[in-house]
Amino acid sequence: MPMLDVYIPDSTLQPEAEAALVNRITEILIRHEGLDPADPVTRSVSWVFVHRPAAVYVGGAPAQAPRYKVVPSVPEGQLDERARAGVIAEVTEALLDAENGAWPRDPGRVWVFPTEIPEGRWGGHGQIRPLATILARLTGDAGRARALAAARIAASRAEHARLP
Repeated sequence: MPMLDVYIPDSTLQPEAEAALVNRITEILIRHEGLDPADPVTRSVSWVFVHRPAAVYVGGAPAQAPRYKVVPSVPEGQLDERARAGVIAEVTEALLDAENGAWPRDPGRVWVFPTEIPEGRWGGHGQIRPLATILARLTGDAGRARALAAARIAASRAEHARLP
């Protein structure tokens, strides 16, 4: 159930390339959350907001080539360290592929910031949506969803506790 904020400078990509990019990064996030990118229920709650900055500056001067920022937001526990690394690498490649050679292929022009929303702070349908509720909707199995959510949140918190 990712929410993506994708910053693509105005008039950077061809419309067809941008549409394919949005689909591709949606699938990347869904897959790294451990869900099926082809599932229509999962896709229906995977939203992408495309932001179009009119200008991007680097060091106080206009950028000479496009710069991109992608902020995937997921409920706590949905992306472990390996999944976050995969998201960052694959989204970067997807953006550079979408340029279709219009600029030098430079991953330094793409920043990806996977963001976990703490348990109890994901809102939808006018209320808080715990991870177990979200997973129950996506899997159709409330018992399995509760166990999976508890395990993922515990693993996420253990990982954060190990960080300096």
